[in-house]
Amino acid sequence: MRLGDMPTPGRRYAGADEHTRLMVRIARMYHEQGLRQADIASELHVSQPRVSRLLKRAVEAGIVRTTVSEPTGVFTDLESRLEKDFGLVEAVVVDAGGDDEIRALGSAAASYLETTLIGGDRIGISSWSSSLLAAVDSLRPFTTQVASTVVQLVGGVGESRVQVEATRLLTGLANATGAEPIFLPAPGLLGSVAARDSLMADASVLTVASHWPQLTMALVGIGTTEPSPLLASSGNAIADADQEALRGVGAVGDVCLRYFDADGEPVRTEFDERVIGISPEALRAIPRRIAVAGGARKLPAVRAALTGGWVNVLITDVDSARALVGDE
Repeated sequence: MRLGDMPTPGRRYAGADEHTRLMVRIARMYHEQGLRQADIASELHVSQPRVSRLLKRAVEAGIVRTTVSEPTGVFTDLESRLEKDFGLVEAVVVDAGGDDEIRALGSAAASYLETTLIGGDRIGISSWSSSLLAAVDSLRPFTTQVASTVVQLVGGVGESRVQVEATRLLTGLANATGAEPIFLPAPGLLGSVAARDSLMADASVLTVASHWPQLTMALVGIGTTEPSPLLASSGNAIADADQEALRGVGAVGDVCLRYFDADGEPVRTEFDERVIGISPEALRAIPRRIAVAGGARKLPAVRAALTGGWVNVLITDVDSARALVGDE
C-alpha cells in the first residue's frame, strides 16, 4: 500500500476539509505506522466503525493505492499476457537461467501439480516427453490420494526401451498421486490402417479407451515434425517418409501424435489413421489440458497448439513466453 498525493496530516490546505484530513491521517496510521483500527479509534477519539469506513473510502478515492512488485524470477505479468492472448486457463513461466531447460520446466510442472492437485482428478498422460519425465522425477509424493486414475493417452513410441520410459512415466505419476495406473498395451503407431483398426478393437485397448471421456486433466508434451534429439537417439517411431508427408500438408507440431498446422487445425493423413491413442476431439474435450514445453525449436508448434486449443494450461520458459506474446 502507498498513499497518493494528498495533504500532509496536521496542516491546513485550501480545499482539504476536515473529513479528508482525518481520512488521510487514519490511512497513514493504519498503513504506514501499522496501528490496529481499535488503537486508531482510541487515539483519535472516533468510533472503530468510522475508522473502518474511512479506510475503505481512502481506497475508493485513490488516497491509498495497492502496488505489487515482482521479485526476480517471477513473471506474473507475462503469464497474464499469455492467458489473455491465447485464452489460457493458466500460464506458468520459468527462467531456466544457466540450468538445464528440461529440468527447469520439469521442476516448474511438478510445483504446479503439487499446488493444483487437490483430489478427485482423473489424469491422462502422453506416453513420451522428456519434459514430462523431468516433471514426474521432480514430483514429491502426496501425503493423501489426489487422483483416482492415471491413464495412458497414446501407445508407447519408438523402440522397446522407449516404451519402457512410457511405463515409467505413468507409474511414477500414479505412485506420487496415489492413483490407479491404467496402461495402454500397444505401440503408438502401427504400420497399416488395418492393423491399427484391429488393435483398437481389442478388448484390452477398448477398456483403456473407455476411460478417456471421463478424464478431468491431461498432462502432455508438444512435439514437432522433427523428432527431439532424445527421441531420435532412442528409436524414433516416425519414419522419414511420414515426416515428409506431414510437412507436406502443413503440419508443424503434435500433441499425443495428433498433428496440426500453424493455425492449430488437425491435419488428416494416412499417418493419423495408424495412431493408437486418444482422438483429437476427445483430447480437446478434457477440461484441463496441461502442456509442458519450451525452447526455440518448439516455438511454432507451441504457438499452433495454443491457437488451436489443444492445451489450456502452458508451462514454458521465459524466452518462449516473450516470443509468444511478441516481445522478441
